[in-house]
Amino acid sequence: MLFIPSTTTSVSSLVAGDVHVANASGGGVASAVVAGADLVIAGCYLNSLPYELIVHETIKSAEDLKGKTIGISRIGSASDVAARALIRGLGLEPEGQVLIMQVGGPAERAAAFRTGRIAGFPSPPGIIHITKGMPFRVLISTADFPKKFDFPFICATTTRSYLARQRETVKKVLMAHIEATHFFKSRKEESKRIIAKYSRITNEAYLEAAYAANAKLYDQVPLVTRPGVEVQIKTALARKPGAQLRFEDMVDESIVRELDKSGFIDKVYKSS
Repeated sequence: MLFIPSTTTSVSSLVAGDVHVANASGGGVASAVVAGADLVIAGCYLNSLPYELIVHETIKSAEDLKGKTIGISRIGSASDVAARALIRGLGLEPEGQVLIMQVGGPAERAAAFRTGRIAGFPSPPGIIHITKGMPFRVLISTADFPKKFDFPFICATTTRSYLARQRETVKKVLMAHIEATHFFKSRKEESKRIIAKYSRITNEAYLEAAYAANAKLYDQVPLVTRPGVEVQIKTALARKPGAQLRFEDMVDESIVRELDKSGFIDKVYKSS
C-alpha cells in the first residue's frame, strides 16, 4: 500500500499505470475523464467534504478576506474544491476576489500559514492543531452550509481497461476497503495510530479531531453520491468547452451493488 497525499497525484499515477487502484475525489476524476483519461470510480466511502476555512485571527469577516490568498494542495484536488465552495459560501468569488495558491498537503499548508505566505487554507478538522500556536479562527465550515455538501471525496478509482481485465481484483480491493471502513468506525485507537503512521502527523489533538469528524461520515455501503458527481461534472465541463461527460461515463457501481446484494456488507458489520 502506498500513501498518496492528493487526488491529482493519485490520478496521474493511475493514468501512468504506476498503480492500478487508488483513492481519489470525484472532482479530480471528472477533470481527468473530460481530458480523455480512461478512469472510472468503482465506489465512494466518503460522500461529503468535512472542511473548514482556517484564516488568521485578524480576518473576521468575508470583507476582510478580499484580496487575500488561500492555500490549497493542487488545482482540481479536494482542497481546491473545498476552498472554492467555502469562499462562495462567504459570498465571494474564488480567484476574482480571493486568490488561490497551490502549496501542498495539509502539513505544507499549515507551514505556509504559520510563515504568513498565505492568509488561510481549507482544512479537514484537526489540521489546525499542527500550526503550533499560530493565531487563527475558523471563518466558515461546510457544516455551516444550509444543506449537506454532497461531494464524492474518497472514492476507489481505477481504469476501465483494468476493471474489464481484472474485475475480481478490483472486487477484492473494494471488499478490503469495506472491511477497513468497518475497522475504522469501530476501532478508534488503532485507527488513530494508522492515521499517524501514514500521514506522519502524531499530534494527538489532530488525530482525535480528524477521527471524530470522519468516522461518522464514512458510508457502510460505498455507493457514489450522484448529486455530488453531477456538480463535479458541470465544473469539469466548464473548463473544457465542447466536451461531454455523463455520470455513467465515470462511475461503475456494479461491484458495490453486487456485494451489497450478496450480503457481504451486512456480514462485515454484524461481525462486531
